[in-house]
Amino acid sequence: MPTWEKPNIAVQVLLTMVMIVLVLMMLFPFVYILAVSFSSDQDVARNSLIIFPAHPTLDAFRWVLSSGNIVQGLGISTFVTIVGTAVSLFITVTTAYALSRRQTPGHTCMLWIVLLTLLISPSIITKYLVVRQLGMLDSLWALTIPSAVSAFNVVVMRQFFLGIPQELIDCAKLDGANDLRILASIVLPLSKAVLAAIGLFYAVEHWNSFFEATIYLNNPDLNPVSVVLRLLVLQGQRPPEADLGLVMPPEVTIQMAVVVLATLPILLVYPFLQKYFTKGVLTGSIKG
Repeated sequence: MPTWEKPNIAVQVLLTMVMIVLVLMMLFPFVYILAVSFSSDQDVARNSLIIFPAHPTLDAFRWVLSSGNIVQGLGISTFVTIVGTAVSLFITVTTAYALSRRQTPGHTCMLWIVLLTLLISPSIITKYLVVRQLGMLDSLWALTIPSAVSAFNVVVMRQFFLGIPQELIDCAKLDGANDLRILASIVLPLSKAVLAAIGLFYAVEHWNSFFEATIYLNNPDLNPVSVVLRLLVLQGQRPPEADLGLVMPPEVTIQMAVVVLATLPILLVYPFLQKYFTKGVLTGSIKG
């Protein structure tokens, strides 16, 4: 049988250098944004490229957090993410479990309907008309219900449920457990990996919800942080001055501080789900 030969020293050094360059290229935007958010007036005035601020300060963060629309946007995004992820996981889990049980009435028809949504998606006008008919315009439910479930995630979770040994479910049924008890006591405890992976996908999608907010929301008080971020970064609109005696920091530091605050929650959640997320994304890639 052929054996893999270890690459020589020159190839190893070249690969290491390439990996280092790629890592630096990916880390540079994050380091730059973080450095500018902590920069002072003189740092911004003297340097066009800031990596290590000479006079670090928290003025930009104090200014951003003193603005009501930024704090309100963070609160709305947090609410939409928590509630939306919970609703999405509930619908996805129940739908996937029903589709994984072949004795479910209409199993084949429902499965085809789910698969067809991967190929045929409704237009923007259709979505808007449905949301308007349901009376969800200018409400936070417009950011959670229309995008509550992804057909792809349903299919992935269904495949994971199909991999659970049927003997466990048969033994539970012999003990008198119904489907709800089997789902809660057997299936879900064995599905932590796929739940963490799909839950993280849903959480990131809800946290970054921007397109839906611009279409369904007319009240600026309901704007999530992604819309507020757009107003600050693209249109250059600064938050209103708070009566706290704060000096207005440079506009670029305010923008970068908002980017940091908008990105930080997801970055803080990921390390706690990394173990399950790594297992979940490999679901179905290995057989046996």
